[in-house]
Amino acid sequence: MRLPTSRRNFLKAAACAVPLAALQPGEGVAPPSPVETRVKKAVLISMLPKQLSYAERFTLARQAGFEAVEAQTVNDPSEAEQHKKAAEDVGIRIHSVMNMDHWRYPLSSSDPAIVEKGLEGMRTSLRNAHLWGADTVLLVPATVTPNTRYSDAWTRSQEQIRKLIPLAEEMKVIIAIEEVWNKFLLSPLEFPRFIDEFGSPWVKAYFDLGNVVLYGYPQDWIHSLGKRIVKVHIKDFKRSTTGFQWVNLGDGDIDWPAVRQAFADIGYNGYATTELDGGDKAYIEDVSRRVDRLLLGE
Repeated sequence: MRLPTSRRNFLKAAACAVPLAALQPGEGVAPPSPVETRVKKAVLISMLPKQLSYAERFTLARQAGFEAVEAQTVNDPSEAEQHKKAAEDVGIRIHSVMNMDHWRYPLSSSDPAIVEKGLEGMRTSLRNAHLWGADTVLLVPATVTPNTRYSDAWTRSQEQIRKLIPLAEEMKVIIAIEEVWNKFLLSPLEFPRFIDEFGSPWVKAYFDLGNVVLYGYPQDWIHSLGKRIVKVHIKDFKRSTTGFQWVNLGDGDIDWPAVRQAFADIGYNGYATTELDGGDKAYIEDVSRRVDRLLLGE
């Protein structure tokens, strides 16, 4: 028979007790384990030069100072194995998978054939993630269109995502919902509610800083989502009198000190993946330095 937890803890503490006065400074009491609070930086695979092999791309990312790569869905098993081997050989982690079928085959569609293709794309992405040692798959959950009402997008996508949760749990990979310009999840109040209604640790938020600048403030969304955030995309966005444009990090309207503080406030220490235009080695290195300065405050 096991003792009650409180009784076991008391007996253990009593048996190991040492008079504090007998201890020299730094002796007998282990220091508390440090808590990792630094945001880790990663790069989206599509930013790396496509003419290079996977090993060369991953080497470039690592040499530029990125700690991990976000890959994209790969349907060919042999190509998926190439990803795995290249990452292992280079010593860089594939931390997440960007699902590639949610725009062509949205889970909010009224067409069962389209939905099934969307589900199969997610199943492939979840299996890719498991193979590569990634712990998340990014999913745009729905699209609102002239033929798909907002309420339908909500209920249909949730119904289909629930079908994926058992596989996500089996693969030990989180389904990470991203907010994007799909006319859906348009406020920092709706997004948390959408996540919470699943009641599952296998569905969380993939927060994109740049995607909300047109109609909100990233730091507000970060505070609202809090611990629901499992991964982050970073890019920058600039409004102008003639419209708006995507720009390099630090050249837009994001209040980076406020964003850094918001991440610190919620204790976020996961990956932040750059999602920008691609470029050569000098460009990738410059982006890495911008992340250091703007997001990490280094």
